[in-house]
Amino acid sequence: MSLLLRNARIGSPSSGERVADILIADGVIAGIGAGLEPEDETIDLDGRSVVPGLWDEHVHAGQQAFLRRQVDVSTAASALEAAAAMGAALTSRPPTPGITLSGFGFRDGLWPDAPTAALLDLHTGDVPTVLLSNDLHCCWLNSAALARYGVSPRSGGFVREDDAFAVSRALQNIPDDVLDEWVADVGSEAAARGVVGLVDFEMTDNLAAWGRRFANGFSALRVDAALYTEHLPGAIASGRFTGESLEPGGLLTVGPFKLLIDGSLNTRTAFCVDEYSGLEGAEHSRGMLTVPRDRLVELMRLAAGARIVPAIHAIGDEANRLALDAFETVGCGGRIEHAQLLLDADLPRFAALGVAASVQPEHAMDDRDVTDRYWAGRTERAFVLRGLLDAGAKLLFGSDAPVAPLDPWVTMAAAVGRSRDEREPWHPEQAVTFEEALRSSTRSTIAVGQRADLAVLGADPFAASVEELRAMPVDGTLVAGRFTHTTLG
Repeated sequence: MSLLLRNARIGSPSSGERVADILIADGVIAGIGAGLEPEDETIDLDGRSVVPGLWDEHVHAGQQAFLRRQVDVSTAASALEAAAAMGAALTSRPPTPGITLSGFGFRDGLWPDAPTAALLDLHTGDVPTVLLSNDLHCCWLNSAALARYGVSPRSGGFVREDDAFAVSRALQNIPDDVLDEWVADVGSEAAARGVVGLVDFEMTDNLAAWGRRFANGFSALRVDAALYTEHLPGAIASGRFTGESLEPGGLLTVGPFKLLIDGSLNTRTAFCVDEYSGLEGAEHSRGMLTVPRDRLVELMRLAAGARIVPAIHAIGDEANRLALDAFETVGCGGRIEHAQLLLDADLPRFAALGVAASVQPEHAMDDRDVTDRYWAGRTERAFVLRGLLDAGAKLLFGSDAPVAPLDPWVTMAAAVGRSRDEREPWHPEQAVTFEEALRSSTRSTIAVGQRADLAVLGADPFAASVEELRAMPVDGTLVAGRFTHTTLG
């Protein structure tokens, strides 16, 4: 089957913009120019801009589907305000008996008061209640939830890292068919923003989950399904490798092997060279290294030997240094997820070692104030997009959804403008151009022989302001030449 997109505006100011027809046949771009004739269908784009289809390189699809249905506490400016919001939700929409009341999105890094079980008890009583932080690295529980999820009362109701991940997984224990329906909604919404693919780092058996979804008809996106440590031996035994196609249409592939070696900034567990400002002398004042170096090297070597690409979660500068050291020791390339704080000496190591920086530019907008507080004196080394590019590193843009919106236009706007909500740009010297942001958000180009993964836009992205980029209208999205979203007549 063939499709002709007439009068498409393609190219960029640097490469030369032009209006041309795009002929698509059998899922690939078969011709670009004038006088092309389709066998089946023609759509006149009337000069609309067409760009390569967009990728989100870091998503937690199940959590994105689940957590947006929970109580939103993202605007709470204190623990008291968040607890009160949960109490109000309990009154206005009480959960079914036996179901945990859950909220999402709190950021306690700048709160004036501490989140405790006792405070949450005052507002939610004996109804099990759990709040997940915006960065997904800590949970706040009331006393009833502590008992339900087997968490020690000595925690005070606040748990971090592996303990928090265990609570999160238990909280999201819902039927597969329900979750799959919600994930399908996520896919449709992503397609409406020009997304053609994502890398899913959900903490589950992603190969099984996505195999089931595609078998049941999911087709909105391409998906790279990541592996975690508990699933690595089975994947290797089955001969799985990164990039291997797992369904006939080629939309589902084996993704990288994800390993978290430190925590996050807002939870103050990202592993750093220096102590966090204001936490000097406290336990874990430099954050937490959650995987010892020898174990890191062992697991990376195991994955790389099976042609499974390592993707190492590292946020603090010391964690990133250790991750790069491990890549050098193993002698393989791969990815570092987040790379939020970096030592100057480590910037050129990304390119030299063949390690891509999988970064989330909107995090800099979310975290600018907490960065200024806890990483005071080193913020010029945080979220260094321009520094990485100038050092030759390959950038992969993502959202870490639900931490930030699953919307590459929001991501690219943050990278280009380094600002949001009419605030002054934060470290504008680290901004990138829109063309650089677009390259970091795509995996293909508009050229003959390339996949027909495309986004048709309602405005010119090269002429758009930063705020206009955030709200860029998408009139059509094609995956392998098939519309997954369209408002075109």
